[in-house]
Amino acid sequence: MLRSPARGEPGYTAAMPEVDLQPHQAQWSRDYAAVAGELRLAFADAPVLIEHIGSTAVPGLSAKPVIDVLLGASSLPVIEARIDALAALGYQYVARHEAVIPLRRYFVKAAVPRVHVHGVVIDGQIWREHLAFRDALRGDQALCAAYQDLKLALAIRHAEDKAAYTEAKAPFIQAVLRAAGLR
Repeated sequence: MLRSPARGEPGYTAAMPEVDLQPHQAQWSRDYAAVAGELRLAFADAPVLIEHIGSTAVPGLSAKPVIDVLLGASSLPVIEARIDALAALGYQYVARHEAVIPLRRYFVKAAVPRVHVHGVVIDGQIWREHLAFRDALRGDQALCAAYQDLKLALAIRHAEDKAAYTEAKAPFIQAVLRAAGLR
C-alpha cells in the first residue's frame, strides 16, 4: 500500500519531474502544523486523526520538499463528504490513483511546499503501514541512515523519474513493514 503506481498501472506517468532531495529542514514540521490546522477546519465536525508522514516527518532524513499528511477518519465517506471543503482550501482531489489504491482518497495542494494528503480509514492497513514505517525510521538511527543512503543513491540513479525512484524504494519499505509484522 505504500507505493506509487508502477509502470503499466493506471496513474503511472513515465516522465515525472526530477527527484529533488533536500537535507531535512526544521521548517517542515512547522509546515505540517499549518496544514494540520487547515485540515482540522475542514473536518471541524468530524472526528479525524492527522499525522505527519513521509520523509519530511523524520528528523535528519533528506526528502523531496513535499509535506505528506495521513488523514484518518472512521470511513472513506467521511473524507469524501469534505472534498468541496478541501477544494476551498486549495486541495485538489486526485481520484485517478484510486484504481491502484482504492482504500485511499488522495489530495494535492500545489503550494510551496507541496502537500499530499492521504485520506484513509483509521486503523486500516494503509494507516498502520504508514505510521509503522515512519515510527521505525524515527526510532532506529541505523535504519534511518540506511534509508537515507538508499534514497541518495536512487535519487542519482533515477534523477529524472520520480516514479522509478519511488518504485526502487519499495523493497526497503516492504522489508521494514515485514519486520514490523505488517506483511
